[in-house]
Amino acid sequence: MIAVIANRGQYNHRIYRTLKYLGADARLLKNDITPEELRAMEPDAIVIGGGPFLEETGNSQAIIKAFYREVPLLGICLGHQLIAKAFGGEVKEAEIGEYAESEIIVDDEDALLQGTGPSFRAWVSHKDEVKRMPEGFIRLAHSETCQVEAMRHRDHPVFGVQFHPEVEHTPKGPQIFRNFMGLCRDDG
Repeated sequence: MIAVIANRGQYNHRIYRTLKYLGADARLLKNDITPEELRAMEPDAIVIGGGPFLEETGNSQAIIKAFYREVPLLGICLGHQLIAKAFGGEVKEAEIGEYAESEIIVDDEDALLQGTGPSFRAWVSHKDEVKRMPEGFIRLAHSETCQVEAMRHRDHPVFGVQFHPEVEHTPKGPQIFRNFMGLCRDDG
């Protein structure tokens, strides 16, 4: 089961629906679920979804800290920023807020971006961004206006993407989700 932690963002249901469409056993959960309650569900992976405010993320950071050694984690948009913060990175207001399609330049395909090519189009919608990656993380992608569009932990299957792979404006999004699902214990 892939747990999708909803942080009150407009795209959380799309994350859930995309995973279901791709054949994953996914559950959409409110961000007030505790790590203990989530552990009882025995997730194979966790997606930390997006939302409008860094202040209204419930137990998302506690979940990241509790599970990063146990199961694959993927943070999307705000979830990406929360992963950076949980590991000591820095998130600040972007010099240029992005609300459109953007060209994502792949620095390292790694497991998550495998098969996406040297670059791809993606939908971006954010006013904050990761300004400094945490120690132990590798940049996987950037864009002209955002230096950390995707990252991963060097030693654990912990990934973050600033863009939105769950929307149709990101044609390579299903491939990214398939790659993530392939990291799960029971393949979703």
